[in-house]
Amino acid sequence: MDAERRDLEVPWGHVSAWWYPPQGRPRGDVLLLHGGGLDNASLSWGGLAPVLAASGYGVLTPDAPGYGATPLPPWSITQERLVDFVGDVIAASGLKRPVVGGLSMGGGMALGYALSPGASLRALMVLGSYGMTDQIIPGRGASVWNRVTAWAIHSGWLGRLERGVARNRLLLRWSVDSGSLVRDPARLDAAMRDEIAREGASPHAFEAFEQWQRSEMLPDGLRSNYLPRLHEIRVPTLIVHGESDQGVPVEAARAAAVEIPGAELVVVPGGRHWVQRDAPGVVDAAVLGFLARLT
Repeated sequence: MDAERRDLEVPWGHVSAWWYPPQGRPRGDVLLLHGGGLDNASLSWGGLAPVLAASGYGVLTPDAPGYGATPLPPWSITQERLVDFVGDVIAASGLKRPVVGGLSMGGGMALGYALSPGASLRALMVLGSYGMTDQIIPGRGASVWNRVTAWAIHSGWLGRLERGVARNRLLLRWSVDSGSLVRDPARLDAAMRDEIAREGASPHAFEAFEQWQRSEMLPDGLRSNYLPRLHEIRVPTLIVHGESDQGVPVEAARAAAVEIPGAELVVVPGGRHWVQRDAPGVVDAAVLGFLARLT
């Protein structure tokens, strides 16, 4: 199935997005938001989006500000700005009460949007989502590791390291194959690896992510923790999380599922942070089943 590249005009510039037109009888629209780091719309959603489109859903997957083909915006990237970005994309695209989903950073954007005044969404889906805990690194010794990680981010040391790895093919391959994203490196084919490398070679690689990290990751923990407000969400919600997610602990997903009224939780055994790429069969079935129950 061929996706269409769309250019959306928003108040601060333009957003590049992929549109996957629905096949057969239209069953509604889905907006999918990707994660941070070396990510973009097609890396996160190039597997799931065509599956949804084949089942009758129109799927829009935008590149976030500073990622993929969307340029850096004229403002500093913060969580609040990214939440506003979701509303900008919905307004510019003409989507009518879409199901809003997100992975990792994109999951936090989706949660923030769902809690925003005037949010227009039919349902919510979050995968390996940010925004469900107040700790960068939870567990024993969390306070020390939070401070060390925050120092590495705010000093610029972590950003320099990330850019160095991203621009070295051997180091990048080692990082991608380390098991933090997917268990089996074979899940990431040559085309995906080339796209990851292109993201790493971009002049503004990691700049958008670094801006967001500096805003979010503080010495005493994470600035945006939606857990105390999740009980306010009043739309059907699906939470999908890898049991072995090294980016966001599965305990955060379990806690969120308790707080969101009627939330459905799917924990993928052994799944890692890119759970939709790590276990596509499990995730595709979970998402399609959830969407079918909305109609």
